[in-house]
Amino acid sequence: MKKAGIAILIIGLVLTIFTAFTYFTREKVVDIGDVHISRNKPHNLSWSPLIGVAVMAAGAVMILVPFKKI
Repeated sequence: MKKAGIAILIIGLVLTIFTAFTYFTREKVVDIGDVHISRNKPHNLSWSPLIGVAVMAAGAVMILVPFKKI
């Protein structure tokens, strides 16, 4: 359980540091016979740094709180 907590803690740290992600998709602009023109359209995905802090807190709880094995 501690390994999972450490992994979640690291994911939360990354979410806190990097609060935006940009990816591109191809969009067809012109398609006339043999002429094909396309462009890359950017899409932004952003989130609050508080989400990363909440994920880090969940990871810390998983590390610090002892769990009983069933």
